[in-house]
Amino acid sequence: MSKGGDSMMTKTIQLTSAQMSDIKQAIASQQQQQQQQQQQQQQQQQQQQQSNTSQIVKDTTGKTFISPILDHSGSRKRQDVESGDFVPDKRRKAEKVGKGLRHFSMKVCEKVKKKGTTSYNEVADELVGEFTNPAHINSLTDQQYDQKNIRRRVYDALNVLMAMNIISKEKKEIRWLGLPTNSLQECVALEKDKKKKIERIKAKTQQLHQLLLSHISFKNLVERNRVNEGIRGPPKPNSAIQLPFLIVNTSKKTVIDCSISNDKTEYLFNFNDKFEIHDDIEVLKQMGLAFGLEKGECTEENLQKAKLMVPKSLEKYVEQLASGDLEKFIPVTIPGPSTSMDDLDIKLEGSRPPSSSHTSLSEDPLSPPSQYYSEEEDDDEESDQDDSDLEVN
Repeated sequence: MSKGGDSMMTKTIQLTSAQMSDIKQAIASQQQQQQQQQQQQQQQQQQQQQSNTSQIVKDTTGKTFISPILDHSGSRKRQDVESGDFVPDKRRKAEKVGKGLRHFSMKVCEKVKKKGTTSYNEVADELVGEFTNPAHINSLTDQQYDQKNIRRRVYDALNVLMAMNIISKEKKEIRWLGLPTNSLQECVALEKDKKKKIERIKAKTQQLHQLLLSHISFKNLVERNRVNEGIRGPPKPNSAIQLPFLIVNTSKKTVIDCSISNDKTEYLFNFNDKFEIHDDIEVLKQMGLAFGLEKGECTEENLQKAKLMVPKSLEKYVEQLASGDLEKFIPVTIPGPSTSMDDLDIKLEGSRPPSSSHTSLSEDPLSPPSQYYSEEEDDDEESDQDDSDLEVN
């Protein structure tokens, strides 16, 4: 076939089925190679963009590091930052996610336990101050959001603790009650607490008796000196002893070596024999100015005089001194009608399972600790020496 002087020839080639299959495989292989090349080019472009957009940050020490959030170089491990004040915004938000209701419940529990009595605003303000750092907050809106979030969690934690009967709330006042324990542990704790309180009451009662004796002796001494001055006039300058004082008593044959400091505030005595030391209260008792209350040998007339020297609320304690039997007025420790403290401890150790769910008073750091009180009391020594001729002012 010819057209316009040009000739075109058409040739038909016949292919077998095997040749057609080879051609199709070659075309498919070529297409796969092209797709792989395109994927490699795209990966190279992405890596180049990521390297260009990596954030390089400098801390206060001048060292640089790449933010681990944007680091896609293959190692996604957290990098240590020497400066504790710098925390990337994304990491800070990630850390907040872990501080849930359980975390705030522990913090609130510690705060209320430490204070004993507090309020919601006091606990919330302290926790807001602990968990919010202005250096980490970009805007005032973020700061307000963080504070509201913390206050909401504190409110929820207080409700949880109140539902568990760990704290109590009356109006705005929140009180610490203590972590729950089983009945046997609670019984042991109460018995021990009762015993310690009774011992403390006993020591306080004895101390009060001594103070009353001192008070009555001083009052009686003032009245005695007033009467004597009305009859004889004021004593001579070197004939009276001022309170307080100490008297050292020993035999006439005893050799005494006394050293005095320059400011006369310290005295060192060396004796080669026995000696006695009496304070002013002991001397006043020996002079009979305590009306014999210290021995329980007070007459009815002197008892009425002694009661007039003390406040009305303390008259019953003066009567206790006059009776002479002070033990009956001091409480006695009674663990219980049928169970002793040792039995309770044995039962507690024997009945506690290995994996008990109850809280142990001695092992739990958040359980309210038992308060131990100790009172020191000075024992007064009695002397048979007669000092009735001594003038005391």
